[in-house]
Amino acid sequence: MSLLLRGINIKKEFKDRVILEDVNFHVEDLDRIAIVGNNGAGKTTLANIITGELKQDEGQLIWHKKNVKIGYLHQSTYYSQNEFNNMLISKDKINISNFIYASKKLGTDKIQEFNNIRLNNLSGGEKTKFALAKIWSEKPGLLILDEPTNHMDYEGVNWLITNLSRFQGTVIIISHDRYFMDEICNRVIEIDNGRAYSYKGNYSDYYNEKRKRYETRLHQYEVQEKTKENINREINRLKYWAEKGHRDSTKTNGQKEKFGLKEKRRAKVKKRDKQVKSKIKMLEKIKFEGIEKPKEEQKITFQFINNSKSSKVLEAKDIVKSFDGEFLFEESSFYIKSGEKIGVYGKNGCGKTTLIKAILNELKLEQGKIYVSPSTKIAYLSQDVGEMNIDKTVLQFFDIDDFTKRGILQTLLANMGFTNKMINTKIKHLSVGEKTRVKIAHMIMMENNVLILDEPTNHLDLHSREMLEKTLANYLGTIIIVSHDRYLLEKLCNKVLVFEDGKINRKEESFTDYMTKKEKKTNSINMPEDKNYKEKLIIINNRIAKVLGELSISSEQEERYMSLDREFQDLIKQKNDLAILNN
Repeated sequence: MSLLLRGINIKKEFKDRVILEDVNFHVEDLDRIAIVGNNGAGKTTLANIITGELKQDEGQLIWHKKNVKIGYLHQSTYYSQNEFNNMLISKDKINISNFIYASKKLGTDKIQEFNNIRLNNLSGGEKTKFALAKIWSEKPGLLILDEPTNHMDYEGVNWLITNLSRFQGTVIIISHDRYFMDEICNRVIEIDNGRAYSYKGNYSDYYNEKRKRYETRLHQYEVQEKTKENINREINRLKYWAEKGHRDSTKTNGQKEKFGLKEKRRAKVKKRDKQVKSKIKMLEKIKFEGIEKPKEEQKITFQFINNSKSSKVLEAKDIVKSFDGEFLFEESSFYIKSGEKIGVYGKNGCGKTTLIKAILNELKLEQGKIYVSPSTKIAYLSQDVGEMNIDKTVLQFFDIDDFTKRGILQTLLANMGFTNKMINTKIKHLSVGEKTRVKIAHMIMMENNVLILDEPTNHLDLHSREMLEKTLANYLGTIIIVSHDRYLLEKLCNKVLVFEDGKINRKEESFTDYMTKKEKKTNSINMPEDKNYKEKLIIINNRIAKVLGELSISSEQEERYMSLDREFQDLIKQKNDLAILNN
């Protein structure tokens, strides 16, 4: 792969706070790079510098290819009906054609049939797909995607993985979705303390290599500290003998002086003085050039108390719920036992949040009932942090007067990354991720035995996600998780509630086992029968012949030629994929 761009000693600061300092990195053609780091580390800042939306204060950004078109998917995508209509009535007919072609390939061509009300109420996943269709239609050579899997269900994430694998360009991703990064990336750039560190491989490779680097660095540091101890010990020993020699050299002893012993003693003292100075220089050199103690990631701990005394914490019998005459689920029965970790799986809009509200008794079912054990104490972490009293400080939010509990709370908040200054900060000044951590801390202090978590890793950085995952794995109570974080669910959940065919079904298997079986079944269904294979092959071959005919009468300088060539390459890939499936 050839070099696309290089960043040299990039520096950027805002209001006297250095965000990036001496950042060095490179990007090659066809790279799939993930930029990772804690919230506020400078990931989006670096992306904005690459796109030109921001200018670095110091350093150079060197492009090794001229006029590279960049497609930038911002974290917040907003498209109104007017923007969509403007795209379709554009005077640039080639661009319209490319947009419609991209929409079809990305599964958003149905949006063309939506009325204005529906266009103004697109889901998060639809907005992302629409934004990508618009970006792809402009034929970028470099895609920069900031949190592209936010609001996407599993099918949407897999769709994005498939399409990015086919994209004939370079991709830079900012994401906290570990499963997505594992499937896509060939390199990871970590932003830590304003500097950039490069790792080969996907997210799992990065995580393992980072741990190895830390352990190697820690060992080198410990060896260095042992060496410093030995040098200090040797300095003290030499100083002792040098001082003793100085004292002895001042004593008078006529007989010894005759044989020049006094001069010998003085010579020894001088030698030891030189040795002391040499050792001190060696020590100073180690302190100046030596290895700093590697920073271990802050341990964020979450502790819960399990008070459940029942084997079943809740049970649903023949529950039914519909909206506007359409059933979300009907005649569904399931149970959840104490200590189980349940993943709730289903497409966007299938009724997952509705089920949670029914369990919390926040809405009425049309039929059936959900029985909750009297000993069950439920805590609910919703996606909405807007319900918090933003004019209170973090400490005031908990409203704890008991001295002992207040001490436990302060220790807990410190373990979760809150400084003394932050706990006295008003909630309205916190980031969304920090507000989420405050809510999790509140759940901990309430000593609940059933946790219902709706997208718990949203707005958490990678480190906080990993710590939450480890803590939930050790939690003895019951957990019900609605999440698009497949990595979290695969690591954690030993049972699954699945929304399928208009019902909620309990699966007696882990989330990983369920998804493996589901994907095998999907692949099996998609395997073409011989008859369908021949029909599809005829259609593809006919289209290839037509495209080749149009290419033969087009000039390579025309916009249309590039669009036709791209379609031709895609048809060849479809033909090859079809052949593989039929073998």
